[in-house]
Amino acid sequence: MRKSLLQLALGLLALPSTVFAAFGITSSSGVVTVDSGAGLVIKINSSNGDITSIVYSSKQLQDSSKFTHISSGLGSVTTTTSVSGNYAKVTLKTSTLTQTYVVVNGQNNLYISTYTTAEPSVGELRFIARLSKSALPNGVTAAEVNGGTAIEGSDVFLLNGQTRSKFYSSKRFIEDQVHGVTGSGVGVWMVLPGTAYETSSGGPFMRDINNQGSSQQELYWYMNSGHEQTESFRTGFFGPYALVFNSGSTPSASLDTSFFGSLGVTGYVGSSSRGKVTGSISNVQSGYTVVVGFKNSAQQYWTTASGSSYTSPLMKPGTYTVTLFKGELEVGTGSASVSAGGTTTVNLSSNEYIPSALWSIGNSDGTPKGFLNADKIETMHPSDSRMSSWGPVTYTIGSSSASSWPMAQFISVNNGNKIVWTASSSQIGARTLVIRITSSFASGRPVVTVNSWTSSTPAAPTKIDSRGVTRGTWRGNNQAFTYSIPSGTLIAGKNTFTINVASGSTGDTFLSPNIVYDSIVLY
Repeated sequence: MRKSLLQLALGLLALPSTVFAAFGITSSSGVVTVDSGAGLVIKINSSNGDITSIVYSSKQLQDSSKFTHISSGLGSVTTTTSVSGNYAKVTLKTSTLTQTYVVVNGQNNLYISTYTTAEPSVGELRFIARLSKSALPNGVTAAEVNGGTAIEGSDVFLLNGQTRSKFYSSKRFIEDQVHGVTGSGVGVWMVLPGTAYETSSGGPFMRDINNQGSSQQELYWYMNSGHEQTESFRTGFFGPYALVFNSGSTPSASLDTSFFGSLGVTGYVGSSSRGKVTGSISNVQSGYTVVVGFKNSAQQYWTTASGSSYTSPLMKPGTYTVTLFKGELEVGTGSASVSAGGTTTVNLSSNEYIPSALWSIGNSDGTPKGFLNADKIETMHPSDSRMSSWGPVTYTIGSSSASSWPMAQFISVNNGNKIVWTASSSQIGARTLVIRITSSFASGRPVVTVNSWTSSTPAAPTKIDSRGVTRGTWRGNNQAFTYSIPSGTLIAGKNTFTINVASGSTGDTFLSPNIVYDSIVLY
């Protein structure tokens, strides 16, 4: 019996063991070290706020040449630290920004918040984790650019015969709660729980960079940028958000960050100081996802409707414009005043006019879905060899499918797309043509020729100072162009509609003035 116990003891001693250091914060030689007590150790430069080391499960995950920080680095910061019970907090302050890092005893998560009183001078508010490519080689394939050759600006590349860009890692905000990178037995994830996007700009369908694989593995959260931005930037409290470290499986987006309320974090507003909006939805065309958005100059929120009703997330007090979306198309509005602890009822009804159409191409939903190359544009450049030919095309009403009509039209690539329609004598006379677009580049807008009649050139759309469709997005300022076709223009028989993009600007190939189609309807 004694021998058996001795053998058991020796066997246990031979087993590998993991001994973690104690939870807490230490400071030495200008470096703040935060230890979760569970295998995550983070080092922060107390002078400039850069995270210079991230060790998880004995693996160094931080790149050694470029570091992890807010924006492009804060330059000079005032750093303070505190430990309160199970919470270790590091606060970095500049004259216009407060960055807070929190580690919870026994959790391998780095909780973060960003509070600003002014937009960074570079015009981009982002958190970027510059991680070790050897430890975390697996990111978004379409955003892997290392070794590629630049083909547009300094951010679109050709690699192994495919176009790549950090922009092709983006997801719509409404869908972007978790994104990350992985390696052998390890994953690092950006988690955006709850209403983390409430102080960002652009609404539920805005999208921005999540990842770039360069000589580092770059993991982003873009809070504000000018990348096809349709709103003014907001300032204030961003987050809480988190870097979650694990063995590589996608974590839940449901992180409890309510403890921020007990830590004196600048700008944080807890659930008890928020309210919500609820109501009914009516008259929305069936077959579409219905989203309700809320915004004012300080915040934005959204929710997906459930049947004929909706309930908002918990929102900060204030007065909000409420927007009803069919897909990504605005079809109704309202107003709501939110108070702490209160519930406001706002019933919404679509005011979309849906004519009895003679014919249509595509669906009016604020997107180019179903059109040629629309299924590829989010993850590759229009010049990519995997794209179908952009045309110009001739579309025949009654026999062509929407998938043969190009999602985008570029002055220097596929101007002059045509629609051929054979009309009966009862279908001619004065008619109305509506062309909906989701975005425009370089003041592009459609001019229509029907047989021998040509429309006037519409006024230029509201300009967005950004490349759009070449960066993997169609989202801009949805706009409808209406053309009154005079009586005598259409004939019984074959009619030809020719659409050209007009602009006072010029550009080469896919950077020439362009439009992205939503739908074309004749009634």
